[in-house]
Amino acid sequence: EEIINIYKRVAKNIKDIRKSKKISQEEIALAMGFTTATFYTNAESLKRDKHFNLEHIIKISKILDCDISVLFKDIDNPIKE
Repeated sequence: EEIINIYKRVAKNIKDIRKSKKISQEEIALAMGFTTATFYTNAESLKRDKHFNLEHIIKISKILDCDISVLFKDIDNPIKE
């Protein structure tokens, strides 16, 4: 359950940042070295039990030009200090 929630959070953050920068799923998939956007699309929406692994997340953070830690942040439920 906890791991699935992390997959969901990372996928949502990637999608939100990607959209804010007006980058298509296909553009990221090609920049990551995929020949089509199929895997990327499925991983971003967690379909067919696909998800991003650490190597994917590192590549995506570079493509989106954002710190990798941002992709793991729980923006909807920030930690209160």
